Amino acid sequence: MITVRNEAPHLPDLFDSLLRQEPPFEIVLVDALSRDGTRAVAGRYARNHPGVVRFFEHSGSRGIGRNEGVRQSKAGLIAFIDGDCIADSDWLAQLRNGLTESPVAAGRTIVVGRPAYANLERVELYQGGSDVTFPSCNLAYRRALFLQLGGFDPRFITAEDIDLNLRAVHAGAQIRYVPDAMVYHRVRSTLVRFLYQAFWNGYGRKQLTEKHGLLWGKYRYRRLLQGQRSVLAWARLVAALTGYFTRVVTGGGRRLTGPAPATMSFSAGGTAPGDSASRESS
Repeated sequence: MITVRNEAPHLPDLFDSLLRQEPPFEIVLVDALSRDGTRAVAGRYARNHPGVVRFFEHSGSRGIGRNEGVRQSKAGLIAFIDGDCIADSDWLAQLRNGLTESPVAAGRTIVVGRPAYANLERVELYQGGSDVTFPSCNLAYRRALFLQLGGFDPRFITAEDIDLNLRAVHAGAQIRYVPDAMVYHRVRSTLVRFLYQAFWNGYGRKQLTEKHGLLWGKYRYRRLLQGQRSVLAWARLVAALTGYFTRVVTGGGRRLTGPAPATMSFSAGGTAPGDSASRESS
């Protein structure tokens, strides 16, 4: 399941990698009203692979788009990937194996691009023995658990995948790490875009504390500080802290107190119903 906005240059590589996966599968793409050629690329693949590639348009955040994709899907196992990724040919089979042992499975995401950006480590957050920061560019859920949790919280600007993983762990699930389920994720191409992403990641971490309480004690600080070995790493940390405290100052009445609105209301089995806010494109 994919949600995208303005990813036309990357979509052919993504679709080609997904079409090589072990069947059966369906590819559901939700486009957040892109302004580039995303619609044309996705529509071409949907026409060339009817019944396998399905394309919808739906405005909103990544969480809203992913919820819509699950709503429109038919499968009992849901694998998430991003528009700027390429899946290894064994990716889906490995995630399926992981989901036989746990209702949540996360693969290994290999960042590719400029080495100065790609070599920086992820800032991990642990809960109940699981790393809940596995990103939704390489993440799989059994459909039943995803619906039980209510899907992604649409109020999050970012970090909606961490929130979902936290709720899964709180519900008793373990996140199964499957290192052979590999996805290649393109790093941001410029310093400005890289720091912009770090800013919003920090903003999302503050949203997490609003909803789940203080999480600082769950970070591994020694590893965090050991990872700051370059000027670029410190710049990312400063950008993330700026985003965090921007949320502190500007959050106001928009703070995430209480559970998310119920967003996934249809049955865990069978075909998902249509939605008047979404349309399938061809």
